[in-house]
Amino acid sequence: MKKIIVIGGGAAGMMAAIAAAENGHTVVLYEKNEKLGKKIYITGKGRCNVTNACDWQTFFDNIISNPKFMFSSFGAWNNQDMMDWLEAKGLRLKTERGNRVFPESDKSSDVIRTLQKELERLGVKIYLNTPVKELLLDGECCTGVVLMNGRRENADAVIVATGGISYPSTGSTGDGYRMAEQAGLKVTETSPALVPFDAVFADGRQVKELQGLSLKNISVSIYQKERLLTSAFGEMLFTHFGVSGPVLLSASSMVTGAIRRGELHMELDFKPALTEAQLDARILREFEVAKNKQLKNVMGSLLPSGVIPPVLRAASVAAEKPIHEITKAERERLVQVLKHFPMRLTGLRGYNEAIITQGGVSVREIAPATMESKKVKGLFFAGEVLDVDALTGGYNLQIAWSTGYAAGKGVE
Repeated sequence: MKKIIVIGGGAAGMMAAIAAAENGHTVVLYEKNEKLGKKIYITGKGRCNVTNACDWQTFFDNIISNPKFMFSSFGAWNNQDMMDWLEAKGLRLKTERGNRVFPESDKSSDVIRTLQKELERLGVKIYLNTPVKELLLDGECCTGVVLMNGRRENADAVIVATGGISYPSTGSTGDGYRMAEQAGLKVTETSPALVPFDAVFADGRQVKELQGLSLKNISVSIYQKERLLTSAFGEMLFTHFGVSGPVLLSASSMVTGAIRRGELHMELDFKPALTEAQLDARILREFEVAKNKQLKNVMGSLLPSGVIPPVLRAASVAAEKPIHEITKAERERLVQVLKHFPMRLTGLRGYNEAIITQGGVSVREIAPATMESKKVKGLFFAGEVLDVDALTGGYNLQIAWSTGYAAGKGVE
């Protein structure tokens, strides 16, 4: 039996503590907040998308950074294992669109309560409001921690599960990165990810006039100069500062490096189900039955009313122009804009609005089956503190469960 200290009471930390305690170790968990699972509480808009009920290949297809690193830990504790475990502990689950898995109650607090009950059943000692200042290191071994109040706590192993920098109000303030660097480990450059964009129209106008407008069944393509970086289909939202919504949040994780080097170009396709020729034919039909109406009054059959003014501006066609006066060239410009509406993405929003952090403790320095540092014996890392991240849909929480489980079981 060994004494194990877990730093951080989020998803990865709680799972690591449970897995270690199941192996008969004495486990102490230090959490800087006043309660466990503070970030879990707000995930999935308070409903907690605990995992994704997808197959193996789909899971890895949705990991953005270092998917191969996850082979061992996901193989040992996968999404089905997590679902079975939660249900065995009394938490009923349901699967929704996109294979997203939620508690049947739609309450993230029920997920936290299930984990906390198991921690208590296994005898894990939980200390809330207890931040850890630094690691205790003896040569190439980690021998414990120093608490913020100066007290030294010895241990046979330490598991760092402190999260990233996203949503710092939940306690994710980069503590784990500092601890990793203290131990001589490399931390890759970090960036907010799964985060909205600052954006303007192609002519530089602010997008505030469309604030609150949600668009469904559209596609976006993001370019750096002429090179296509990513494209996606789904739902988006205009905000007072730019653009958000599922397709943009996912896209943000694909372009973090590129947007640091300068603004990007985005094209919005309002009618992705139609080719340009099909869209032109549809517009001609609309025009044929409304020859004497003004263009702005006919566009309502093609677009939500709010987006009509910027579309007509981009196409350089007067909103008040009667349909029978519109030229072929103007109609062709309108088709082009509806299929390739131009916008400029000027930056990413900050960590306060980011669902996750991209970057972190370099996985090259971590043993993938156990999560132990290759340089420092007895030092383990799990969850968002690692340089592994995925798209939305429960994948990031599964990374936390899998790596947490691996770290807890990795202490021999």
